[in-house]
Amino acid sequence: MQFIVISALGSDRTGLVYDLTRVVLDCAGNIVDSRMSSLGSEFAMLLLVSGNWHTLAKLETELKKLSDSSGITVSLRRTDQRPPRKDVVTYSVDVVCLDQPGIVHNLAGFFSARGIDIAELNTRSYAAAHTGAPMFSVQMIVHIPSKIHIAALREEFMDLCDQLNLDAILEPVKS
Repeated sequence: MQFIVISALGSDRTGLVYDLTRVVLDCAGNIVDSRMSSLGSEFAMLLLVSGNWHTLAKLETELKKLSDSSGITVSLRRTDQRPPRKDVVTYSVDVVCLDQPGIVHNLAGFFSARGIDIAELNTRSYAAAHTGAPMFSVQMIVHIPSKIHIAALREEFMDLCDQLNLDAILEPVKS
């Protein structure tokens, strides 16, 4: 089994997901993992697809054709399956605050400085109910090396959140 990562970006329209997944299916590929989202007036897709050598070679050709005919920007990269990590504990991070520049950068810096891997990160801007104040939310999945003392990490994280005026929760992911 081999793997390829597909990144696709195009103007948001009905049928975009169908068009791309049709090519994957027609080439006998299997979508193992995916992320898809509307961003402004664009639609972005990330897919991890598995298949044999022939499937991936055919996908590379067929997705180039789709890109040329539909205006979707497609990027492909062959990859390996990520091995399971046994030396980490997985935590969820949820942050809500008034929207301000640098939130993601500050959170990423905090975790990076401690050798903590950010596995997933999703953000959203929205208007607060009743007041309409500009709000920002961040959801992350992080892999914390098992050598890190969680209580000390939580205290440092909450101190950072207090300094930046962020409401946050750091809790283990329940399997």
